[in-house]
Amino acid sequence: MPRALWILIIGMALNVTASSFLWPLNTIFIHDHFGKSLSAAGIILMANALASVIGNLVGGSLFDKIGGYKTSLAGVFITVAASIGLAINHQWIPYIVLLTISGFGTGIIFPAIFAMAGSCWKEGGRKAFNAIYVAQNLGVALGSALGGVIASFSFDYIFTANMGMYLLFMVLAIFGFKGMEGDAGGQMSLLNEQQPMKNQKRLYALLTLCLGYFLCWVGYVQWQSTIAAYTQEIGISLKQYSVLWTINGALIVLAQPIVSMVIKWFAKSLKIQLVTGMLIFIMSFSVAANADGFSGFLTAMVVLTIGEMFVWPAVPAVADTLAVRGKEGFYQGIVNSTATGGRMAGPLVGGFLVDGYGMNMMFSVLSVFFIMAILTTLCYDRILKGARQGAEPASHAHK
Repeated sequence: MPRALWILIIGMALNVTASSFLWPLNTIFIHDHFGKSLSAAGIILMANALASVIGNLVGGSLFDKIGGYKTSLAGVFITVAASIGLAINHQWIPYIVLLTISGFGTGIIFPAIFAMAGSCWKEGGRKAFNAIYVAQNLGVALGSALGGVIASFSFDYIFTANMGMYLLFMVLAIFGFKGMEGDAGGQMSLLNEQQPMKNQKRLYALLTLCLGYFLCWVGYVQWQSTIAAYTQEIGISLKQYSVLWTINGALIVLAQPIVSMVIKWFAKSLKIQLVTGMLIFIMSFSVAANADGFSGFLTAMVVLTIGEMFVWPAVPAVADTLAVRGKEGFYQGIVNSTATGGRMAGPLVGGFLVDGYGMNMMFSVLSVFFIMAILTTLCYDRILKGARQGAEPASHAHK
């Protein structure tokens, strides 16, 4: 891999480690420390995620206009400012405001890093995005493991650790990302391409795929919201819950060679890879629905992790393949805002279902969501085939 990609990998790992000190524990903090309901926690997390959606779209557009370096720095500076504020004051109102601002800042960062990764190693195809995905989950493993330990002493220390890691990430971004402009200022756009109808189909294909991607995230985020609170109710400790996310991140890093071999042997196309992952998601939530202790949730988490290793890296790779020159950031912004939208709606949907109908109803509804995601993935494939008719040969990322 190019040196620039390694720097992006380290940067993403630092970024996610910082956020992972806090995000797995947000619902527990709101529910236990402030004494708010799961629905209230869902609304707060929705505000954070809505700000991230806006940040994703802003970051993607900025990448296409001013390049990856300036875009990522803008996001980093906003996030660092919010983390400093949270470390100083995390009472109820400041907590809500600063968490929302932090969401906007981190939202700007993600599409910039993904777009730079795609630009600095075009020949790598899906490998570049898989490397960034592994870096994300290394951050999840480190952040959630350390966060659980730190929170067991005091939640106040969590905000300090979050701030310190973001400051470290800022230093790397300032000196390491310099010169990584990506394809900013490309001469061709979605509006002036010679084949606008073909490009419309590419965008429709991505939006159709992202609908299923959104539903998958609505389900996945329950592990950070309703399931997180439920594990506390049935006697699973905060440390044990943090261990689940540590295993999630560690498994993604350590099992990557095995899963890559399976995907290369079995998933001959991105459609097969995506549908397989979604079926594994259904299996995971079936296990979680019948779990009544730590071992059951541990098994469900392992299955969930395998599923996400199939699904999450594939969607940015599709976006990079479909993107018109000069719009790489915009397409990555769509993908990241879709994921963030799922994280935004998930806690609210899950909180409403659990508060009104119980955990079993929530698990049943999520199974329907995953089935719908499979259907939209199959539709995406048809639209994409239509877009390819009369077009150039398919990109290496789809081989």
